[in-house]
Amino acid sequence: MMSANYISTYMLSSALRYSITNNQSSLSQATKEATTGRFADVGLQLGVSTGRDVALRADMNFIDQIVDTNGLVSGRLDVTQNRITQLGSTAQDFLKNMIAARDANNGASMILPSASANLQDLIGALNASYNGSYLFGGLNTQNAPIANYAAGSTSKNQVDADFLAAPPTGFGFTQSAAGVSSITPAQMQSFLNTTFDAEFQSPAWNTNWSSATNQPLSSRISTTQIVNTSVSANQQGFRQLAEAYTMLSDLGNTNLSQATFQTVVDKAISLVSGAIDNLAVLGGSVGSIQQQVSTATDKLKIQHDILNQQIVDMEKVDPTEASVRVNTLQNQIETALALTSRMQKISLIDYL
Repeated sequence: MMSANYISTYMLSSALRYSITNNQSSLSQATKEATTGRFADVGLQLGVSTGRDVALRADMNFIDQIVDTNGLVSGRLDVTQNRITQLGSTAQDFLKNMIAARDANNGASMILPSASANLQDLIGALNASYNGSYLFGGLNTQNAPIANYAAGSTSKNQVDADFLAAPPTGFGFTQSAAGVSSITPAQMQSFLNTTFDAEFQSPAWNTNWSSATNQPLSSRISTTQIVNTSVSANQQGFRQLAEAYTMLSDLGNTNLSQATFQTVVDKAISLVSGAIDNLAVLGGSVGSIQQQVSTATDKLKIQHDILNQQIVDMEKVDPTEASVRVNTLQNQIETALALTSRMQKISLIDYL
């Protein structure tokens, strides 16, 4: 039995439209692959290997996050190191000034302005912030770690109270009283080594001066390494400077006898010398951390490049082959469109 196949312009037009739609979709994918150099649909092309591709990308993203974090950590450490260096340099200059002022008749007046200015600079340096976080606050990065030393402040009030306290812990009058001139070197030495020293030790320091935590911030700087990446304002070097600057700016030194003033200066020289050494050690520690962060970042970037190359090798397409497909599909679409246009002009009437 014979069968007949019916051919109509409608059937041919429908087939051509379907071909155009399919080719346009394929052209979009081929164009994307030719432009990006990777599969338009990675999951479809890789099949069971897609899981490995996803894992590689997750590892690379994790590395990218650490590298970005290391950039912020490096910025914080740079500012921290700068402040420590600045404070150390100021302390060096102040030490020279103290030595020069110790035996001068107006030594107390000579040293008072720089002591007051240095105390405010110290507080300002320890209250430095970076990217919205206080650098020297330890874990307390949201609050300025050191309270200002001024009339009415807790730290100033406590120093005043200590000085005013009855002997033997204090002197029984204020720093501006005429009785300051009667303080003996031994009395001042005792006051400085006991009551005054205690103000710059825990718990008084943490109560009256600092809201910083002793525990510094820690950061992950590589996939396997976590290090401390901040410095606390409670470090001994900072407390030593605060004590020295305070005693030379707010213990009534301009009214002291020469011998008693020299006792204050000698104590301050010891404190500042110790602070300079401690700041040098602290700066070295920060420098070591900076080097660790830099080394870790360099290694992470190498790991990133290795992972990226593995991903590229899995997802890449042959750009020449993709370009050929683009041209072929464009030609097929143009041909189909031309045929569709010609078929639309065919009329049965022309053949009757």
